[in-house]
Amino acid sequence: MLKEPTAKMGRVAGLQIRAGLSAAAAMLAIAGGVFLLLRKLLKWQPGTAVAGGIMASAIHFLSEFWHQYGHARAAQETGFPMSGVTLVGPVGLSVYPKNEGLLPAETHIQRALGGPLFSLILALGTGTLSLLLRPIGGLPLFLTFFAFLDNALVFTVGALLPLGFTDGSTLLAWWDQAGTALIGRRRSLRLR
Repeated sequence: MLKEPTAKMGRVAGLQIRAGLSAAAAMLAIAGGVFLLLRKLLKWQPGTAVAGGIMASAIHFLSEFWHQYGHARAAQETGFPMSGVTLVGPVGLSVYPKNEGLLPAETHIQRALGGPLFSLILALGTGTLSLLLRPIGGLPLFLTFFAFLDNALVFTVGALLPLGFTDGSTLLAWWDQAGTALIGRRRSLRLR
């Protein structure tokens, strides 16, 4: 379980947001990494590179909130809503009430799929916007392309990888039980 102390940051869309110091460090690391990419590799002006780093970091965390909002919407649909989000490092962890009891596998699966689905939608939108901004280029193109890559690779594909703390791990843990439950229902229907 989470060992890092966190602080309450407020409420967004009905969700209690908490963050650890590692989230602030990740924010700075993303901003710094993007700054270095823009300044050293792409040879952009210092002011533009700083602005790009700060905005890319903000885009990453806004994309994380969008991903978590997808989980929250899916959870609301199941009747077992999320209560918050805890930011740890560059990722957010969905928080559910401690007293919700045992839930069917289908509920866990639906909640786990909500975030990647919302991120896929955002990736498609920012990817399309990137194509439209190609003639303009510069920082607008870079930031929309960054948003596309972040949402496509981190919050959609990456979230579905079974890494132990991802949506993919949740899906693997519950799919087998959901399949068994569905097979059991089909058999009981045939017996009637």
